[in-house]
Amino acid sequence: MKKKTSRSPATKTKTKAMSLHIGLNAVNPTDYAGWSGPLSACEFDANDMAAIARSCGMKSTVLLTRKGTRANALAAIRSAAKQLRPGDLFFLTYSGHGGQVPDVTGEEDDKKDETWCLYDGQLIDDELYFELSRFAAGVRVLVLSDSCHSGTVTRAAPPQPGATLPNGRSKMMPLAVAMRTYREHQVFYDNLQQDVVKAVGKAVAPDPDSMLAQVAVSPRLTAIANKFKPAVILISGCQDNQTSLDGDHNGAFTEQLLKVWDHGAYSGNYAKFHADIKAGLPADQTPNLFTLGKAARFVTQRPFSV
Repeated sequence: MKKKTSRSPATKTKTKAMSLHIGLNAVNPTDYAGWSGPLSACEFDANDMAAIARSCGMKSTVLLTRKGTRANALAAIRSAAKQLRPGDLFFLTYSGHGGQVPDVTGEEDDKKDETWCLYDGQLIDDELYFELSRFAAGVRVLVLSDSCHSGTVTRAAPPQPGATLPNGRSKMMPLAVAMRTYREHQVFYDNLQQDVVKAVGKAVAPDPDSMLAQVAVSPRLTAIANKFKPAVILISGCQDNQTSLDGDHNGAFTEQLLKVWDHGAYSGNYAKFHADIKAGLPADQTPNLFTLGKAARFVTQRPFSV
């Protein structure tokens, strides 16, 4: 009897999806000039975003407060960048304080670089966007930031605590704390900025302030946008002259996002998702949306689709 041979049909590579969720209810006072930055809902935000990611089939990593270090966050982002291929998805969320350090590269109009306040030190915006630019072409990257992350926020009076949430607390690092923290760790933060400039060159270093605020496109932003390989959607918790608020169970932005998502019943695309979240928040906290790379198709997809 002739032995039958089987031939497996060509199978399509399964889309891979990974997510990282960072939520800090405090920072290490040793690294922030004695300030601990207490917040209430950021760990809830991270866990709730991770629950959405897992329900959509993503492999998720959660870094809460003490685990939310620079090394852990960067390692997770870099690990995803190495593993993901065109068509794959990386979902990144941050909930915590937003801060600032002086810009020593001379490329920011407001002379400030914006930061995420991780547990043992700040992650500078230029570092974050440089890391995102290292993802392969065609990878979809979604970033949701429930924090103050803007260059002009210190020039306008932030909303009073409780203005939009009972016992609301601003997620903006106090300016005096930011200044003291920078003075105590100036060499460290100056070197971080210089390292990014050396790695990508001034012509292509991203300008996150312009990206998140959707201000006039600068030559530097044009350069990075043209060379940005992944398709990136960024949704921030507020506009450049506002501040995101903490709550008892979720930040204001995350709370509204969860309401709109409705346990997965939501069926719109990313553009409508942003608009619906925005519609449910007061005028003094207006989420922003920006894209980088070839994201036109990405924006038309259902949120969190793998």
